[in-house]
Amino acid sequence: MMGKQKSMFLKASAIIKYFLGTNDEIETLIMCKPTNVELVCYDQSLYEALGSIKDKDEFNFRKLVKFLESVDVVSFKKNLKKEKPLLTDKRVKELRKGAQK
Repeated sequence: MMGKQKSMFLKASAIIKYFLGTNDEIETLIMCKPTNVELVCYDQSLYEALGSIKDKDEFNFRKLVKFLESVDVVSFKKNLKKEKPLLTDKRVKELRKGAQK
């Protein structure tokens, strides 16, 4: 009998850590996605993480491909019934501060 699959919701703060390579646990989770875990994120969270990447960052597009392979991206607007907020400089600074090694 197969074990129950659990869902894990990834926030923008975790996603940017994955893209910047500053959290081994999150990176391993996405790269080696366990079969008993369903990874999910809102399109808003992916937008915030990608929008927080700076030109000076070493961004590997293969990580984005792997992310899209491993994570189910769902609509923020449809699920929460509200408009997506714009990404502000304040939010970018907040996300990047949390993603530092």
